[in-house]
Amino acid sequence: MLILNFSHPLTPDHKVAIEVITQRPIERLIEQMAQFEVTQPFAPQVSALLDQVGFSPTEWQQTPFLLVLPALNFGAVTMLAELHGRCGFFPPVIRLSPVKGSTPPRFEVAEIINLNEVRETARGKR
Repeated sequence: MLILNFSHPLTPDHKVAIEVITQRPIERLIEQMAQFEVTQPFAPQVSALLDQVGFSPTEWQQTPFLLVLPALNFGAVTMLAELHGRCGFFPPVIRLSPVKGSTPPRFEVAEIINLNEVRETARGKR
């Protein structure tokens, strides 16, 4: 399985949790920390960030991957729109959540959200 991570680096515990949830080994991890310049438009920044992954148009459409979105909400939604355009679907995303009461703050894998499934379910509510 391939993971594209545009947030903080995944810890060994995160990787184990992802493998347990998916029941598949992580074969490749591409980590590209997103740093957005908030005084500039986001769409070109997201496009450039995704270009750095190095996928061809065919690879974007055919390579299954899980996604860790950038932490900044406007970057995250812009990335989802760009990825939908490149892939033709919404990729599944890994949601991390804070561990309650942890000092220093720690995060754990909360779930993997199948966004395409969410979209298809929502279509029934039209």
